[in-house]
Amino acid sequence: MEKKELIYEGKAKKVYSTDDDALCIVSYKDDATAFNGEKKGTIVGKGVVNNRMSNFMFKLLEQKGIPTDFVEELNDRDAVLKRVEIVPLEVIVRNKAAGSFSKRFGVPEGTAFAAPTLEYCLKDDDLGDPMINDSQIIAIGAATKEELDTIAAYTLKINEVMKEFFAQCSVELIDFKIEFGRLPDGTIILADEISPDTCRFWDIETHEKLDKDRFRRDMGGVEEAYAEMMKRVGLDK
Repeated sequence: MEKKELIYEGKAKKVYSTDDDALCIVSYKDDATAFNGEKKGTIVGKGVVNNRMSNFMFKLLEQKGIPTDFVEELNDRDAVLKRVEIVPLEVIVRNKAAGSFSKRFGVPEGTAFAAPTLEYCLKDDDLGDPMINDSQIIAIGAATKEELDTIAAYTLKINEVMKEFFAQCSVELIDFKIEFGRLPDGTIILADEISPDTCRFWDIETHEKLDKDRFRRDMGGVEEAYAEMMKRVGLDK
């Protein structure tokens, strides 16, 4: 399968049409952004890590009953995906306090929650991706009540599957952001990516950060952290 026209270019990916209207090719870039694009840079090899890890995780989640947009990995940076209409929501699960949650609510980073939190943000760069609740989502037509119920159920199951998997890699899943899409028949499926760009990964013993926070916070060792996650997942071979 070959790339045709460039349909969309975002902060981290390019999306191309193919000969099949139901499929597209996504190409992962090394470009890095943070704080809604205010901070920009490059993380060498990031595109390879994010492509391969996302594909691996989506295949794992498919085996656990979560429908996804993944079809085929073409090479280190490109994958064939089902074309979907993206639900305009960022879906965020938090197992421990970190990042913006700690800032908003004054909860020290690393504080464990009694239960995972589920948050939604409206996907709109111009508005700064504001937080939005269920009734607001339904009111503006971003998703229906039935779609939100499906998204919430899938998301909590994804969290359980990923927590268990990464624990086996000596990695603690602190939080993550995912997105969902609609197939032409309205079916909700997992879309976008699962990677060190979209998850907070901490070493289970040392709490060393193995994710994009190293870029956000100018901690150094960014490429090394992404490479370490590839190694932990077993994709460095």
